[in-house]
Amino acid sequence: MMNLSVSLFVFALIFAGALVGMAVRPLLSEHHLHSDSKDVVKLTAGLIGTLSALVLGLLIASAKTTFDQKTNQVKQMTATIILLDDLLSQYGPEATSVRKLLRQSIPPMADRIWREQANPTGKPVRFESSVEAWAFYNELERLSPNNDTQRSLQSRAIAAFTEGAQMRLQLFTQAGSSIPTPFLVIMVFWLSVIFVSATLFARTNMVVTISLFVGALSFAGAIFLILELDDPFTGLMGISSSILRGALSPLNS
Repeated sequence: MMNLSVSLFVFALIFAGALVGMAVRPLLSEHHLHSDSKDVVKLTAGLIGTLSALVLGLLIASAKTTFDQKTNQVKQMTATIILLDDLLSQYGPEATSVRKLLRQSIPPMADRIWREQANPTGKPVRFESSVEAWAFYNELERLSPNNDTQRSLQSRAIAAFTEGAQMRLQLFTQAGSSIPTPFLVIMVFWLSVIFVSATLFARTNMVVTISLFVGALSFAGAIFLILELDDPFTGLMGISSSILRGALSPLNS
């Protein structure tokens, strides 16, 4: 919802630039409308437009990279949990209680991840492992292997748990927006300037107004797409927590 509000505000600012140009045009004197003046304004607007296109492409690429990175991290964490459960299953009936603790630790972990990433301040609290995660790890350490196979499985399970914990910490440290606010502010300023210059010398009519409206809406849509991709745990394009929560099927009693 926050991303949509920001995008609508951006749309209002950009379209307001076109309205400013329409309001200023009748106030210009004859020498302001000289062809040389028009050429300079067009050249400046063209340079700003090119620069805006480059920065907008950079922002979209950065947001897409963030989205793909966090999506892959969630998938890798899910795969690690499935592998961990499979190793414990091969260990034997002695690991049944540990497998139950593994299932109990998933919902609290998912709750923490999605709340941290959705933090509007972009400043997550100090990281703390959940009680369920510590209980699982302690029980995993307490397993008493009876043969080399079980010792190998326990060692691999501990390594898988460590790998999953590292991915969890990466998600925690990457919480918040990766797009600097000054980038967006400057981008909106540039786009507003372009729309001011577009109506500064042109006679406005219904077709021009509709074109400017659609253009402003398109740029606001691009900003909305950037904000959504940069915040993949919330919004319309948010990563669902069901992929993590449904990683393991319930154990038969």
